[in-house]
Formats: sequence, structure tokens, C-alpha cells
Amino acid sequence: MDNLHKQPLATELDIDGIMQRIPHRYPFLMIDRIVDIVPGESAVGIKNVTVNEPHFQGHFPNRPVMPGVLIIEAMAQTSAALVVHTLGDDARGKLVYFMSVDGGKFRKPVVPGDVLKIHVKRQQRRGNVWKFQAEAKVDGQLVAEATYAAMIMDDDSK
Repeated sequence: MDNLHKQPLATELDIDGIMQRIPHRYPFLMIDRIVDIVPGESAVGIKNVTVNEPHFQGHFPNRPVMPGVLIIEAMAQTSAALVVHTLGDDARGKLVYFMSVDGGKFRKPVVPGDVLKIHVKRQQRRGNVWKFQAEAKVDGQLVAEATYAAMIMDDDSK
């Protein structure tokens, strides 16, 4: 994360930029790109859903459906990357931990071949606790939504 603030904050993150900001890796990294970043406010995470992801082997193998909890995880990862991106050097040595989920709703199955767009918007920030509202869409159609909170904490693993 040494080079996060040598230039103005980016409005888009590729996979390398995401992996600089959050610790998730295959097979649990649920987002491929983040676009339309407004630091401290909102972003859109992009997840290209492919059939060769490991969860499809056992989650309705004859009709593969992305598990709803993984859609929620993609929302959380998009928000975590936004938080770390926003905080820049202040996020060094810290992790973003998921705290709660409220009002999670799944409206339509997400299947291989879909491009999941995760629209996250900060609702509130109090100290090291951030609250977000998110909508996941495929082709502009709402497929899932949730409100959730996360806390920024020291990374004690180092």
C-alpha cells in the first residue's frame, strides 16, 4: 500500500488494486474490479460469474446458482476496498471486519455468465464503524440487497 496516495485517489481499481487493499485471495476473492469510486461515499464492484468457481460444483450442480451469502460477501469486499482506498495511509496495518447484516433479500438467481454489479453506498460513519447499503444487479435488474456494518481494526496477525 506504499503508493496509494502518491497520486489523486483513483476512481477505478483493477484486481491488483483490490488485492493491495483487502487480504482476500482465490477462491474467496469475490470481486474483479471496482468502478465509479467516490472516496468515502460509494463505489460499484464488478464480479464476473464463471462456472469454474468452486462453489458451483456443489451448489445446485445441475442448475448452478451463486450462493446468496457469497453475493453478500462480494458486497462486503467492495465496501472494504472502498474504506481502505478512502483511508489511504491511515488504513496501513488494519483490516475491515464484517459486523452485521440487516434486510438481506435475494430477488433473482445469479448464474454463470452473469456480470454482477454491486452498488455500495455509505450510510453512516462513526469512528471506526462504517454502515453501508448495497444493491447487486445483473443487466440493470436488482438481484440482491442488504444493509451491513463493518469495523476497521488493527491486523494482529503481523
